[in-house]
Amino acid sequence: MGIMVKTKKATEKTDATPAESKPKTRRGFASMDRAQVRELASRGGRAAHEQGTAHEFTPEEARAAGRKGGLASHRPRAEKA
Repeated sequence: MGIMVKTKKATEKTDATPAESKPKTRRGFASMDRAQVRELASRGGRAAHEQGTAHEFTPEEARAAGRKGGLASHRPRAEKA
């Protein structure tokens, strides 16, 4: 359901509502430089390890995750959908 906009050429239908016509501003991590985001993520990882709340993969978990990813990426396209 869009707004009918009358122009000289013809009547055009647009999907924008008046509230949506504002330009979108980048917020949060999207507004930051990649280096800044990387630094913040690094700090968070270090803090989690210091607190003991970070997850550390066991060799078995890592092996299972790698196998699962490999199977998913090498599956025929017909089976992916």
